Amino acid sequence: MENIKDIIKEKYGLIAGQTKEENAPSCCGAVSCGSIVDYSVFSESYDDIEGYNPDSDLGLGCGLPTQYAAIQPGNTVLDLGSGAGNDCFVARALVGEQGYVAGIDFTETMVEKARANARRLGYTNVDFILGDIENIPVKFGVVDVAISNCVLNLVPDKVKAFSEIYRVLKQGGHFCISDVVLEGELPQAFKDDAVLYAGCISGALPREQYLQIIMEAGFINVDVKKYKKIELPDDLILKYIPESDLEKFKTCETGIFSITLVAYKPEGCGCGCSCS
Repeated sequence: MENIKDIIKEKYGLIAGQTKEENAPSCCGAVSCGSIVDYSVFSESYDDIEGYNPDSDLGLGCGLPTQYAAIQPGNTVLDLGSGAGNDCFVARALVGEQGYVAGIDFTETMVEKARANARRLGYTNVDFILGDIENIPVKFGVVDVAISNCVLNLVPDKVKAFSEIYRVLKQGGHFCISDVVLEGELPQAFKDDAVLYAGCISGALPREQYLQIIMEAGFINVDVKKYKKIELPDDLILKYIPESDLEKFKTCETGIFSITLVAYKPEGCGCGCSCS
């Protein structure tokens, strides 16, 4: 797992130094990865969304979590895997001057870039923290809404990650996450490729397993807001399966999907603590 984390940190460190246009030709964005998959098959348009800052958009998302997050003025929002700050700045427009937004990312260059963007925009209620989603450096029960965009699939220990999200949320708080999940089983060659892991594919879990982890973490009222299939290009697929199996792979039930979902921490979390 630590080896996977090192690979992800290296690749996304390279991404941080590039523009959205430079990142577009490959899923992981970094040129050194080779052409993995055009990230436009994952990402959605932020055009006309209040708070959107193009300089903070590296084109790495797979949804619009703020669209369904029900963020209110004055809320405290935590973005998990905040990158250059794109979703944080959209969330900031929703919480207003009285709210607070924090982003966490474990890539130093991403955090530096996000902080520079916040300074340039003059925001004083948006902070960026260096940290790991498996061990979130945030106090217990202080977050109203957690968001994340195409990041949880990169976390090796997703059970720990959702446990940590549960811990930092207030009672009655909720998350809205866009992520990548699977239907059916990917070929073993996909799963074994660390570059595809860094590119958001082989680290993804089956949809039902993903939802089960969320419910076992204690979340309730799990609601899938959006679900769409991601079409991988033939040249990518053929790197991992023979051409004779291509048509079968493309027409079978196996697939990669973008999912956006919401789930809530109960009002009475049942932990015997004094969380609020």
